[in-house]
Amino acid sequence: MTNAQTVSGTVKADGEPLPGATVIVKGTSKGTTTDFDGNFTVDANAQTVLAISYVGYSTQEILVGNQNQINVTLEQDNKLDEVVVIGYGTQRKSDLTGSVSSVSSEDLTAVPVSRVDQALQGRASGVQVTQTSGAPGAGTVIRVRGGNSITGSNEPLWVIDGIVVGTNFNLNNINSNDIKSIEILKDASSIAIYGSRGANGVVLVSTKNGAGAGSGKPEISVNLYTSTQLVPELPDMLSQAEQIAFTNESARFRSAAEPFPNDPSSYPDNDWFDLLLDPSPIYNADVSISGATDNLNYYTSLNYFNQDGLVKSTGIEKYIFRSNLDYKLSDKVKAGFRVNYSRIEQDNGNANFGNAFATLRTQPIYNDDGTFNGFDEVVGSPWSNPIANIALNTNETFSNNLLASLYLEYKPAPNWVIRSTFSPEFNNTKQNRFTSSQSPHLLVVNDLGSASVRTVASSGWNNENTIQYQSDFGENHSVTALAGASFQKVSTEIAEAEAFGITSDATGFNNLGFSDPTRSVVSSDFTGFQIASFFGRLNYAYKDKYLLTLVGRTDGSSVFAEGNKYEFYPSIAGAWKITEESFMEDQDVFQDLKLRASYGKSGNQAIDPYRTKGVLVEANTTLNGEEKPGLTLGRPSNPNLIWETTNALDIALEASLFGGKIFTELNYYYKKTNDLLLDVTIPRQTGFTSQLQNVGSLENKGWEFLVNSTNISNTNFNWNSTLTVSSNKNKILDLGGADFIDLTVDAILGSGNTRLIVGESVPVFTGVPFLGTWKSQDEIDASGLTDPQVVGGSKFEDVNGDHIISNEDAVVLGSPLPDFIFGFENSFSYKNWDFSFYFQGTVGNEVYNLRTRNHYFNRGETTKFAELADRWTLDNPTSNIPRAGADSVTGTPPNSEYVEDGSYLRLKTLRLAYNLPVDKMGLNGFKNATIYFSGSNLLLFSNFRLIDPEASNFGRSGLGNIAQGYNDGSYPNPRVLTLGLNVTF
Repeated sequence: MTNAQTVSGTVKADGEPLPGATVIVKGTSKGTTTDFDGNFTVDANAQTVLAISYVGYSTQEILVGNQNQINVTLEQDNKLDEVVVIGYGTQRKSDLTGSVSSVSSEDLTAVPVSRVDQALQGRASGVQVTQTSGAPGAGTVIRVRGGNSITGSNEPLWVIDGIVVGTNFNLNNINSNDIKSIEILKDASSIAIYGSRGANGVVLVSTKNGAGAGSGKPEISVNLYTSTQLVPELPDMLSQAEQIAFTNESARFRSAAEPFPNDPSSYPDNDWFDLLLDPSPIYNADVSISGATDNLNYYTSLNYFNQDGLVKSTGIEKYIFRSNLDYKLSDKVKAGFRVNYSRIEQDNGNANFGNAFATLRTQPIYNDDGTFNGFDEVVGSPWSNPIANIALNTNETFSNNLLASLYLEYKPAPNWVIRSTFSPEFNNTKQNRFTSSQSPHLLVVNDLGSASVRTVASSGWNNENTIQYQSDFGENHSVTALAGASFQKVSTEIAEAEAFGITSDATGFNNLGFSDPTRSVVSSDFTGFQIASFFGRLNYAYKDKYLLTLVGRTDGSSVFAEGNKYEFYPSIAGAWKITEESFMEDQDVFQDLKLRASYGKSGNQAIDPYRTKGVLVEANTTLNGEEKPGLTLGRPSNPNLIWETTNALDIALEASLFGGKIFTELNYYYKKTNDLLLDVTIPRQTGFTSQLQNVGSLENKGWEFLVNSTNISNTNFNWNSTLTVSSNKNKILDLGGADFIDLTVDAILGSGNTRLIVGESVPVFTGVPFLGTWKSQDEIDASGLTDPQVVGGSKFEDVNGDHIISNEDAVVLGSPLPDFIFGFENSFSYKNWDFSFYFQGTVGNEVYNLRTRNHYFNRGETTKFAELADRWTLDNPTSNIPRAGADSVTGTPPNSEYVEDGSYLRLKTLRLAYNLPVDKMGLNGFKNATIYFSGSNLLLFSNFRLIDPEASNFGRSGLGNIAQGYNDGSYPNPRVLTLGLNVTF
């Protein structure tokens, strides 16, 4: 150690010396403990950081610098004393009257993720996060205390550094390593400050600044990691020989020629999973520089991220720059900015992963002459060859996003703060698609190539203005009042051009003029909206144990017609710090105990701009015997549309027990949403079949449980645990007079598989009960069914007794909503070693397997699940798996075989890290250095046929807003192994 010096000091807590406190030289195993009088002595140098800790108290880290004497007062480690971000401010958790879940930067960066929302899964009670697919850059579906809408979005509102970015912001634009903390606002008291867009919860993201980086000297951090993505376990399908037998058997049953009359060895045996999937790398590099002086703090970072997908021709490459600065101009004036720029290049893929399920192993990739094959002999139609598509075609997206915020803060007096923020955002996206004229499926039908270019340019700004007053009155009263006004404007322009009949690949999508002009398609669109808001919040505390919060916000939106543009959203909340009462003075169980409750109203715009108006569509007509182009009204207007509103009640108990070793929180909530926007059937005399109206209502109710515990804490070993468990029950109360509404989620399956039913959750899976197979003709005759049946064929229950199997026999088969969602984490530290593991999962939800129709019931032209090797045959007449080819005689309605248990348990993350003893290694100038290994998705326990039940086939918008729990063999979630290095100096 160079420039060694002896540092002495005293550690106190609650005004008294604290014996046995641990004083460690950070990044080493060297340290000491305080004596009976709280004194310590340790060898250090100017760059040394001392970590002082004691069970039940918050750890303090202090840079030695030129100090020889360091005196420290430890504060009790109380989760209720953490400072959390709320709407337009911060507050101690002990003073909160609302429900707020916090996720720290350590949780977000413990295991690398490409998007910050992926790291939230299971870490916040009451928040369900579902990965839509394993594709690079794929997002998530997030439900905070259930879904409140049917037509509108159910995604939470995202607010980044105070900038309202909406529900559809591309989170690929944000580097997770730049984030300091995330708070999720869940109850009415917390979200009412965001009014018309808060009903689905609010996610507040705070990025890092330079505070705490050091005394004037810049702090440089480098984060490097590389990952290998491994192909996960895949569904079991019939082998090539077994599939040939099934396909031939299916053909014989319907008296068709056998597609494979020769020995199986004479046909190709292509493993399409193996051909389309490859282990693939991820590379990430982060560099940040931060610092602070008396008047200035700053944080600047640069991130490079590159991920190749498991499926060939997919991937994402990102460049992200961030700069945060806060400058104290005087004792009364402060200014600063936040700037985030991102450039994303994404390969969207040219091979449909679903083809890996459907394509027979016997399908040849190449013709005899070595060219790509484009014809399926078994089906007798052109075939889109995925290997050819990867080699010949293009599907890529480029996007640029600039998100910025500038603020000015003025304190005219000690109790007053006036702040104004202006936040612009610019986003430009361009998608290029090209299908080669040499694509084999086009050559088969003598067609030519095609290309398209689509650009989306959006811009917007947000202006927030607040004034805050805080004061104590006498010894018992404290008031904090906030008032503000917010204005936002967003506009989006879309232009797209498609060209067909391209004869040459020379220019691809770069010259659409090299095409057949008679087939060209050009389109454009424009949308925009504006919101003006006025809000206020009053926090009152009496004796610091009785708390009251009043919140109100008025929003006016351009998406509604005159007379309905404005709505007011109030809330009230209160809390009682029970441990502050005199009757709690002599107990030693509760360090803190707080009861709180809130009630209020929030809203959801729920509709896109212009939905109150009619829309024109193209419609030709005949005039004087000639066809003439024209326009007609495509949908009816409805100027009476209003906001969907959600009224919510929340009751909670928070406790810190046994000197802060355990923190627990239990919440109960009830939400009711009225004025649901639904397409309602209207008389055909109007010229339309339906109209969007406010007619329905639904409810969500549930509970949330959180426990953080410090199990062991001493000089060398620490063990901490976190458990979150949540349950939400969702129910439709009214559908505008209708008993149910059918949804069509699959054009081939048609209706009858998904319904919105009064009294049930949103949605439920429906279908006819599947009873196995018919074992004899006598059994068929006794059933009385009039539609054709066959021995060995599928047997379905005639629920309504009309002797016909149809959608009229459909019953509720399950729901995609789980009974419970949970997360469980344990973290350990021993000297310089850190180890943690984290499980998460769901219990009680069902998954609708969209693959079952093709791979269980249908004819032999598509691949089959491995279990069909045990199907009904003359030699296996007791099997309940339908015989090959039976579906050509009997219909296959949506049925219970499609619905499977979606419960799962996943080892989401595992991490092992070693904190290098930089001092012993002579690495002068280094504050710390950590090398780590981590794994993601290492284990999965599930009974689902397609292995991984976590998917959202329809994404997060449109039909996917409510049609969750559908799995079509989505892009697989990889197992990820990572090796990384973090260095700070």
